[in-house]
Amino acid sequence: MSGFMAEFKEFINKGNLLAIAIGFVMGAAFTAVVNALVDNVIMPIVAIPFGKPNFDAALVLTINDAQIRFGAFVTAAVTFLLVAFTLFLIMKAYNRAATLVVKPSERAPEPVTTPADVVLLAELVQELRALRRDLTPPA
Repeated sequence: MSGFMAEFKEFINKGNLLAIAIGFVMGAAFTAVVNALVDNVIMPIVAIPFGKPNFDAALVLTINDAQIRFGAFVTAAVTFLLVAFTLFLIMKAYNRAATLVVKPSERAPEPVTTPADVVLLAELVQELRALRRDLTPPA
């Protein structure tokens, strides 16, 4: 049992668990923001033809005092699609902004320019080597 507890303690102390917890909390907060945007801004615009903020009461089928509220399903489906589309737009904007900001480590290195005197010396060395080959008698 002590081996199990030591393994659990090691798992808890890993940095990955903290990153996952932070991601989960941030995801929950972000979900609230996206849901507020969809529920309070986008969904009322979509529901304008029905005169209601959602389809729950607008699309009800009553048969023998039984109400089939397929409007609630339509509202949930439309909300899902709008949340997915909103997240897509946010990610698209984020990716575009990320490409505009270039980290110093990702910048192209500046070309190294060789000073003129070093270039001249290298050319002289090549000429001297070529001259020496020309003056060396064949074996």
